[in-house]
Amino acid sequence: MILITGANGVVGRKTLNLLLQEGAAVTTVTRNPGEARLPDGVRVVSGDLFRPGWIEAALEGVEAIQISPRATGPGLGDLLKLAAKQGVRRAVLLSATTVEYPAGEARFAAQFKLAEDLVTSSGLDWTVLRLADFAANALAWAPQIKAGDVVRGAYGQAATSPIHEIDIAAVAVQALRTSGHTGSIYTLTGPQSLDQFEKVRLIGATIGRELSFQEFPSEQVRQGMLAQGLPEEVPARLLGSLADYANRPGPTTSTVEDLLGRPALTFADWARDNAPAFGGLITTGQASPTL
Repeated sequence: MILITGANGVVGRKTLNLLLQEGAAVTTVTRNPGEARLPDGVRVVSGDLFRPGWIEAALEGVEAIQISPRATGPGLGDLLKLAAKQGVRRAVLLSATTVEYPAGEARFAAQFKLAEDLVTSSGLDWTVLRLADFAANALAWAPQIKAGDVVRGAYGQAATSPIHEIDIAAVAVQALRTSGHTGSIYTLTGPQSLDQFEKVRLIGATIGRELSFQEFPSEQVRQGMLAQGLPEEVPARLLGSLADYANRPGPTTSTVEDLLGRPALTFADWARDNAPAFGGLITTGQASPTL
């Protein structure tokens, strides 16, 4: 049995689906099981990951846990203690490249570093996945792309190597199900460094439209995000990182290919897989591995 925290998140859902395809038993924890909308075959336990003492039943028979720090919050330390007590063997942590390659406000990288320290000192067999910018973050542009041909934002030259969530999930499943990754810290990125101008262009090429990115001052973008009702943390995370990536691109590694034995999926692959979100159609041709 494998416990997925954050099972409705971008990576959690992909990992869960792949595990089910492989015939693994999967369990999740949610405050509202009736609203979870998880696939058939998943054991859903009612509980609050921020208060792990309430979810002891969820750990019965669990061999490995995929940990999303955002899903576990301040309860991570208690969850790990409880997991060790219940006989859980492995923990796979979703961390961030900013722990090793600083970008943005230091407080956010410090949160991931704290999670890493808790996992690596837990007594469990652990693997840490330090993740680059998610390709799925581009979904934030979908409303603008549906409304017109211009995406407006800050720091157009900010360059990262965005990673497809399918690749993250595939590596995570390896680490969850086998012992060969114990004690490893992997920095996972996409195969190509792209700035925001190029990402928008690639989405346009996928859906058959000529899109462009128009740069706006960061403070104007921040105020616009706050006006939409987003919490302060969201523009703080985004704009702080973009400011640094405009001066120094994020890392690019070959780790995904090294571990999976195939090339990492490109941002163009991701755009094709998610074309309907931008008002496009799913195109024919070689498909990304499905989960």
